[in-house]
Amino acid sequence: MNRIVREHYPVEKLPEDLREGLAVGQTVTITVEEEAKLDAESFDAKVADILSHPQPMTLREVRALVGPRNVTSEEAVARIRALRDEWD
Repeated sequence: MNRIVREHYPVEKLPEDLREGLAVGQTVTITVEEEAKLDAESFDAKVADILSHPQPMTLREVRALVGPRNVTSEEAVARIRALRDEWD
């Protein structure tokens, strides 16, 4: 997984959505990490390992295992309603 770290990065150079809540003139540390993508076989192996050695997981670990879910709440509701309607 690739990781880029920039220390003492000027707030002014950040995109507008990342500047929100930060004071102009300050510096920040930025860490950018590429999201890991698991293929089906790797995912199955990781799940099997977790199930064979159960341990409490943090929310961050669960999200990393599941991967990104770039779905709006409206899309999620529409999917749930469509699944529900299949049973009617």
